[in-house]
Amino acid sequence: MSLLVGIGLLAFGLRPGDAQPPAVDIAAASGTPSTTPTRTAKPTVAPTKAPPVYRLAGTPPERGDNTFKYGQTTGKIAGTGGTLRRYRIAVENGSGEDIEKFGDQVDAALSDPRSWIASGNLRLQRVAEGEPYSFTVYLATMRTSHDMCARGGTNTNNNGEPYTSCRTVGKVIINLDRWNMSVPHFIAAKVPLSVYRTYVANHETGHELGHSHVRCPGKDKPAPVMMQQTLFLNGCKANPYPYVNGKLNTGPPL
Repeated sequence: MSLLVGIGLLAFGLRPGDAQPPAVDIAAASGTPSTTPTRTAKPTVAPTKAPPVYRLAGTPPERGDNTFKYGQTTGKIAGTGGTLRRYRIAVENGSGEDIEKFGDQVDAALSDPRSWIASGNLRLQRVAEGEPYSFTVYLATMRTSHDMCARGGTNTNNNGEPYTSCRTVGKVIINLDRWNMSVPHFIAAKVPLSVYRTYVANHETGHELGHSHVRCPGKDKPAPVMMQQTLFLNGCKANPYPYVNGKLNTGPPL
């Protein structure tokens, strides 16, 4: 028996007492495929891009409680210099709208570097209830916004129904119908609802800052933000910002 073991060891170039011979991969030696599982990379799936929203489904309530809840958030000062105008946020009770979400969207519109702060002579800041403020941005139902605007001397009717938003002294009043449903010509042109919301916030705030309506400056040009884009585009392209390429985008006076 020991003779056979010795012969086997000598076949591998070893003497008795040396380390054992290396293990042999029988499957590899015989050409038989190995059964050891191999890892395969998982296919990467590109994230699905959400389709653009042109208007929200359903119809907002025509009238709320005619009372308002005020925002509790103070934002950063936007702008590089000039007069500081602070604004607070208000949403009508009974409208079903989230006040902080509305405030965030208004804040994003007014603090964008293409907004009114691009002049370099204005700074804007959203402030919480109870803090000093210059004006209030309201989100109100169709009937309530109409009544508020009428008290300030502005008729928001279109074809006999409350339709547009408005500004009265110290009040930027946004019609909930427009905020959630945009306008037909924006939808037909596939302009996202977010663009209309930015436009209406900048347009009505522009009135509070002393700017008046203007007309389209030419076919296919970006519409001035102080143009009544809610009612028409008149050959211009929808545009939500006062400044385009660093310059105030305006047109002939209305």
